[in-house]
Amino acid sequence: MTDTLAQSTLNIQTDTSGQGKPLPSHVKCAIIGGGVVGCSILFHLAKFGWKDTILLERDELTSGSSWHAAGQIHTISSDPNISRLQSYTIGLYKEIEELSGQSVGLHMTGGFYLASNKTWHDYLKRERSKARYMGLHQEWIDLKELAEKHPLIDPKHYYAALWDDQDGDLDPSGTTYAFAKAARTFGAQYFTHTPVTATTQRPDGLWEVTTSRGTVIAEHVVNCGGLWAREVGHMAGLNIPVQPMEHHYLLTERIDAVANHPERLPAGIDYEANIYFRQERDGLLLGTYEAKGTAWKVGGTPMDFGHELLQPNLDQIADRLEFAFERVPVLGEVGIRQTINGPFTFGPDGNPMIGPVPGMHNYWCAVGVMAGFCQGGGVGLTMAEWMIDGEPSIDVWAMDVARFGDWATPDWGTVKSTENYERRFVMTFPNETLPKGRKQQTTALYDRLTAKGARMGQAFGLEHVLWFGDNPDDAWEDPTFERNRSHDYVARECDAVRNGVAGIEVANFAKHVIKGAGARAWLDQTMAGYVPKPGRMTLSPMLTEKGRLYGDLTIACLADDHFMLFGSGSMQDAHTRFWAKTLPADVTHENQTADWHGIAISGPKSRELLSRITRDDVSAEAFKFRDTRQTFVGGVPVILNRISFSGELGYEIYCRPQYLLKLSEAIEEAGADLDYRWYGNRALMSLRLEKGWGAWGLEFRPDFNALESGMDVFINWKKDFVGKAATEAAKDAGITRKLVTLTIDTPIDVTLDEAVLKDGAAVGYITSGGYAHSVQKSMAMAYVSAENSAAGTLLDVEILGEMYKAEVQGQPLYDPTGAKMRG
Repeated sequence: MTDTLAQSTLNIQTDTSGQGKPLPSHVKCAIIGGGVVGCSILFHLAKFGWKDTILLERDELTSGSSWHAAGQIHTISSDPNISRLQSYTIGLYKEIEELSGQSVGLHMTGGFYLASNKTWHDYLKRERSKARYMGLHQEWIDLKELAEKHPLIDPKHYYAALWDDQDGDLDPSGTTYAFAKAARTFGAQYFTHTPVTATTQRPDGLWEVTTSRGTVIAEHVVNCGGLWAREVGHMAGLNIPVQPMEHHYLLTERIDAVANHPERLPAGIDYEANIYFRQERDGLLLGTYEAKGTAWKVGGTPMDFGHELLQPNLDQIADRLEFAFERVPVLGEVGIRQTINGPFTFGPDGNPMIGPVPGMHNYWCAVGVMAGFCQGGGVGLTMAEWMIDGEPSIDVWAMDVARFGDWATPDWGTVKSTENYERRFVMTFPNETLPKGRKQQTTALYDRLTAKGARMGQAFGLEHVLWFGDNPDDAWEDPTFERNRSHDYVARECDAVRNGVAGIEVANFAKHVIKGAGARAWLDQTMAGYVPKPGRMTLSPMLTEKGRLYGDLTIACLADDHFMLFGSGSMQDAHTRFWAKTLPADVTHENQTADWHGIAISGPKSRELLSRITRDDVSAEAFKFRDTRQTFVGGVPVILNRISFSGELGYEIYCRPQYLLKLSEAIEEAGADLDYRWYGNRALMSLRLEKGWGAWGLEFRPDFNALESGMDVFINWKKDFVGKAATEAAKDAGITRKLVTLTIDTPIDVTLDEAVLKDGAAVGYITSGGYAHSVQKSMAMAYVSAENSAAGTLLDVEILGEMYKAEVQGQPLYDPTGAKMRG
């Protein structure tokens, strides 16, 4: 059931300027959807030179979720680069207002984030630490100042308040039209009341975009469908795992204290109460995220839905209102002028899904942008950079559509989007795994490993072991920012690797098969490092044209025209997309990640174990470090690699999934008298820290180049490769930051994004860290300014609001020469 919201309450505009004009026959880009995101992309593309771009909207601009958005804006996000883009978005509003002549109704009131218990106080301490190195305007204010800034709040409920002067609110409809009209000043066009009915790609790669007013031929298509993202995707054969959710907010009657306040009240978020609030006219707007989310129109959004709202259900938010009345007492004394329940689209992890869709040519999407008025400008900037320059200016993996593969089905998307909606203001801790949408992908060992006490995590939809308890009932931990009960369990797993033999499942590593007469030449151009000879392996960085890291892959040469590349499982679709742009006719690529599972064994006894289950000679002389071969282990056909991410003597054994159970049994039986133990990812991450090895998505990502990350040691400078010119230019210019390994004098380990300081000033930030059990030190990896990267440099690291002494290390703390791994 729906009802129409009066235009006197929310500002709904109309614009008939494009209705009488004929559609162009050919365009550079056609954007489908006229919400704030589509209009922002239109503006940025036109501003940066793609003036031959159009936007097609089925109804009026904002006729989805943009028009009824609450309009509250803020900079805080779980991902630092999304925070940067949100800051950019807010800073953009004055520009588009001036260009368009359209008011965006911006009120830069500032805003505060409220912690009413220790947990949320710790969360805000982490956010404040991130803000130090990001240059965001966040400062603590005491509770007296909080009460002065917002006299309606009862400060006795709070531990602390974090203030951000960029927060505030705006007019959603005015902002959307300002983007569209500003785009028009650069030559772009938008057409309302022009629904798209089909998108068909022709053999020449161009897109036929069919509308109610004719067909447009476009080089690029961008799905900005919002509530209709799924339906627009279906036109191109694409299933997008987003889900519209019902969402409530309230508008109060007049409040004298608001009307008589000398200036507009600031915006606020109370995490424990799960509420956000701001001034609206002479009252307040109060919004919340229900504890039990309601997915709207799971089967599909009606095409005739427009400026309607859904029937309110105050029972859904009754518990939240009780909190609100306690924290802002005046709310319990005034009437509710209007209850808004409108649908808006969530993604599986709460972040947008943007970028070029893997496996499709020139088809882009920017959907699931739940916080459109915080993120819309940044999404528009990123999309324009990506489309015009070939890559964004910063790492936007947290928003990249490629982070979800075919396993992210519509049903899974609904489950996870609902979970994420419900947890919008619910703490997710660094050691926490969320319960919904699990077992989407498993291996043949899942039941066996969980029966042994495995605590599972999930990456790219695949379950993998984090650590082992003594039995299934023992595999639990309390969510925390501090060391948890897994600490001692992980210690014994590390000990097994360092002093005996232990195994870890490696199904979640990506495996790419490259074949063909031109395979070696193409790899030599695509990868910055050395391409190995048959039977050998090398580690190589892969760079973008601008010299940014886009992969660190292990290349195994199985034959002159047959290679297997091992890399990040989460990046498998992104890498497939990257390679598709340059793959020649005489080379084939196949993503075989799901076709090869396996087990890596490590430790000083690993060679002895392996020799018991293979007929091959695996002595140090016969099977050298970085050798690879196709052979038989445990009675099954495998690819056997002598390599180890643990820093210990070790081997990776890959087999087809149907052989994995047999292989695991052979390893367990042969290793019984060697005290063989299974281990998980937590131990692996601890072991690599004391070797000073970075990991993809943490130390290695497109925010950095090969020189900053230290990956330049693997580059073959004697050849041409993608990104060489940019890397040489960076080398000549000199680097300003460097990846370092730190030891920290602390009882609380870092996780990521903590500020690194020198004499009170931020000089870098943590990319990952934890406790290194073999050397018994708390460690971290960080990017710091070049002048503070020398071994022995003393720094400070902020952890949960406290400063701890840290020292830059000049070499690995464990086996610095690598003798154990190579022996």
